Amino acid sequence: MRPWLAMRVKEIEFEEEVVPFEMATGNAHFDKFSPTGKVPCLIDGNLAVPESLAILEYLADRFPEKELWPADIGKRATARAISCQMLEGFRGLRKECPMNMARKPSTLKIGERAQADVIRIEQIWDECLQKSGGPFLFGEFCNADAMFAPVVNRMEIYFLSDTDAVKSFSSAIKELSAWKDWEAAGRAEPWIVDVDEV
Repeated sequence: MRPWLAMRVKEIEFEEEVVPFEMATGNAHFDKFSPTGKVPCLIDGNLAVPESLAILEYLADRFPEKELWPADIGKRATARAISCQMLEGFRGLRKECPMNMARKPSTLKIGERAQADVIRIEQIWDECLQKSGGPFLFGEFCNADAMFAPVVNRMEIYFLSDTDAVKSFSSAIKELSAWKDWEAAGRAEPWIVDVDEV
């Protein structure tokens, strides 16, 4: 979702190819196009770039005029730092609360680790919005917003937080036409991934 959302919001043309998961085989078919055997993977000519954050960094280099990171060096460093935290952290939240556009929202009791993740995300969003004035984490939409976008779904469908920062950032993301298109496509998908059906 993350690179897809960023490219749509920043009007970077691309061709999407949906390759369904095959959990029984460990998604071995991903090896045909992705060096890591994972998705997403951006193919640009002979170059294959896997991993969401690496793709977003590549897009920022490839299209500097699209301003995918904040122009200010300090804000850019902070945006990259929280994006790295999103990429590698929040394991409790990921494990207990998978993103699922088709799930009917309902309360889910979560463990201490996932709750700590929610608290940290609330803190990040609140601090960023307080400094930037919103509507996105650094004012204008950037890669950091794309990195945290999947959390918006988790906060909503599991009723994880109702802080002002979560409400504000979630509202800004959900108003994007790209988000609405992704959500509609997610709800229409015919595939079920059992581990995502909490």
